[in-house]
Amino acid sequence: MIEVAVIEDPAAAEVSLDPIRARLLAELSAGPASAAMLAARVGLARQKVNYHLKALERHGLVELVEERRKGNVNERMMRATAASFVISPVALSAVQPDPGRSPDRLSARWLLALAARLVRDVGALVTGADRAGKKVATFAIDGEVRFASAADRAAFAEELAGAVTALVSKYHDDQAEGGRRHRLVVAVHPSVDKESRP
Repeated sequence: MIEVAVIEDPAAAEVSLDPIRARLLAELSAGPASAAMLAARVGLARQKVNYHLKALERHGLVELVEERRKGNVNERMMRATAASFVISPVALSAVQPDPGRSPDRLSARWLLALAARLVRDVGALVTGADRAGKKVATFAIDGEVRFASAADRAAFAEELAGAVTALVSKYHDDQAEGGRRHRLVVAVHPSVDKESRP
């Protein structure tokens, strides 16, 4: 099982967003189970669970681990194909956000559009790398900073922009033969407390 899978197919995204199927995916991310086992956990009839499992399996979100003979019945042990799933904006291509539409580095909506592009692009890289049996060279920093005031936050943003601009100027080489472009996204936003998340 891989750690994170990116869903790019609109039909697979729709299947994964169904509340019952999302619950089954969560259960199967924790470990393999049969329809009968899942039915007992989620309080549904085994036949209904089987119906939902088949839909998830058709879209590659769950897979067969083993078949066991139990009396007159073959029990199919299923598991999620990933520990967690991310839906790429590609799944909603007609309405996916476009960060080029209104670039405003202070806009939260523009930050969402950048984040959506990040999910789309890195999702495509991960999918392609998985198919080729390779890894993707990436780097990320995640941390928190507590500002004493809005003025300190604004000063931090200006210094950060200056530092990033200086680094880009130092290392960017448009003429480098064999060089490869990399996208850089730096974001600062208020932290969301775990307790206040839906």
